[in-house]
Formats: sequence, C-alpha cells, structure tokens
Amino acid sequence: MSKSDTLTLGQEQLREAWSRSLPTVMNSSDLVEVLPGPTEQSLRIHIASVGRTKYSLDFSVTYMDSREVRVELVDVEKDDRSVDEHSEMVQRVIQQYVRQLHECAQALHNVTHK
Repeated sequence: MSKSDTLTLGQEQLREAWSRSLPTVMNSSDLVEVLPGPTEQSLRIHIASVGRTKYSLDFSVTYMDSREVRVELVDVEKDDRSVDEHSEMVQRVIQQYVRQLHECAQALHNVTHK
C-alpha cells in the first residue's frame, strides 16, 4: 500500500458517515456525538456511558490514510469531573471504546477507501 492512499472524503461527509455507523457498534445505552475535528481528516467523538459507570469520554479520531485511523483519548470525566484515566477500571472502559471506534472505521472502509 503506498503512502499516497489519502482520505478524499470531506469532513462533513465523514462526520455524517460516522454519525450513522457509530451507534451500530456501540452499546445501545451509550449516547454518542460525532463532531468535526481540528483537521479535515479528523473527528471528535463524545461518548456518554449511560450504564452504571456514567463516564463521559472524548476521543480524537484521525485518518492516517483512507483506511487506517489513530484513536486518542482526549478526556475522561465522571459527574462532570476529570478522573484519573490510569485506573484499571477506566482503562478497561477506554480500551472497549477504542475497539468500537476501530470497528466503526472498518465498517466505513467502503465509504472512505475508494
């Protein structure tokens, strides 16, 4: 695969595709919001875990090319307060959501990789 394999989809089209697809890979009780990121190839994903943990997480999703994404945690809060993301329970929650974000990116290959 050459490095010239760049994402050609505009940010608004990307946001709309993620807004449609992300709820299908998330827990049905989680609330998700897909927002524009700081660059054309990035999105900001806000997840409100409505389950017993009641965490609120923000992730940055950046397309490295038309198929590969880099997912980075931006912030974790509980009851509107920042929490230590290094605790074991929070790490498990973060890992679960990172997996689901990668699943969504894979599900969108037919849209992003033309």
